[in-house]
Amino acid sequence: MRATFHLKTLSVAVAALSVASLASAAGLDRSGQDITAFLQDGTYAEAVYTYIDADVSGYDNADTPPLGTANREYVRGDNTGDISESYDFFRYGVKADINDTFSVGVLYDEPFGAAAKYSGNNDFVDEKGEGTNVEVRTNSITAIVGAKLGATKNFQVYGGPVAQRIQADVKLRGEAYSVANGYDAHVNPDQDYGYIAGVAYSKPEIALKAALTYRSEIEHKADIYEDYPAIGPFLRTMQNSEIEITTPKSVNFDFQTGVNPTTLATAKVRWVPWSDFAITPPLYNTRAKQLAGRDLSLVEYDKDQWQVELGLAKRLAPALAVSGTVGWDSGAGDPTTSLGPVDGYYSVGLGAKYNLTENWAVSAGGKYLWFGDAKGQIPTGQIVSDFQDNDGYVAGVKISYQAK
Repeated sequence: MRATFHLKTLSVAVAALSVASLASAAGLDRSGQDITAFLQDGTYAEAVYTYIDADVSGYDNADTPPLGTANREYVRGDNTGDISESYDFFRYGVKADINDTFSVGVLYDEPFGAAAKYSGNNDFVDEKGEGTNVEVRTNSITAIVGAKLGATKNFQVYGGPVAQRIQADVKLRGEAYSVANGYDAHVNPDQDYGYIAGVAYSKPEIALKAALTYRSEIEHKADIYEDYPAIGPFLRTMQNSEIEITTPKSVNFDFQTGVNPTTLATAKVRWVPWSDFAITPPLYNTRAKQLAGRDLSLVEYDKDQWQVELGLAKRLAPALAVSGTVGWDSGAGDPTTSLGPVDGYYSVGLGAKYNLTENWAVSAGGKYLWFGDAKGQIPTGQIVSDFQDNDGYVAGVKISYQAK
């Protein structure tokens, strides 16, 4: 038996690509906040491009309550059409060893986001033909310093600061939103800071690597412009103020081990407490208290997210490897927000990696996702839509460089 598994070609990109979006994961999760670039051996750099296209369609509620009433039963109404807008994002990572003890790295990703737009003839489109639309974007840069411990350097602790930028636009249209039909909000870009901390263990002779990573929540205080339509005794109101948005903390577990000299097994587990997350615009909440007598958040979730992905990678030739994955995402509760009516997913994926030279490699692959059925609700708790039998796909490509 060999003392060391020669598994360099089995670091297949798609096995490490996190699949997350408004239409394919819990809450606003998108990139999965992957840090495996920092865990690579030697000097390493990667650039990853991901494209996600989902088909998320359903029906509105034919029994939408008129103004002043609530909690009508759900009755299938008009088709919403596909509300999920396709989107893409990039992820970059670079890592270098200072010596046999210390390593440094910088990672860029787009961890959270949303992209949804209603059109057609349904309760999410107003009489002028303008549909409900939401877009949330974040950008994150993480600096990491790691130190290997022990006589054999098998253990590593790492951590560092995280800079995160967030911005958002929301338009609520149609009878589904009752008194909020016509509401607009624009959240100006805001940057704030958090941190990352983790511990890793490696056993090179069997290609084993395991890492547990914690990311802190990040509290943003951003300028927000809101435009609330006239209703009852209240005139149309436009207001500039400040909103607090706290992006959630998270825990990631990454694991790989050699099965034999040409086969690698991988596992990824992610937890995010979306039940602690809420977006509560000040003017929106003021009107809610005046009209409904209680605080209401524009977006909130009932449950925490669990995400699991298992994979196998097989070296077919010295420069070529292929991989397969299966995945599951728990979602963040059903019913959920009408701005993202999906309750998790199941996925399968295939990918391949080809070593162009001793140092350069290209990886590519895709995943197919079956989304969990979910009912959409507005902040009052009224069910306004039902989404079933939806799916989507993800395609990705990675260019990487490694020198040991």
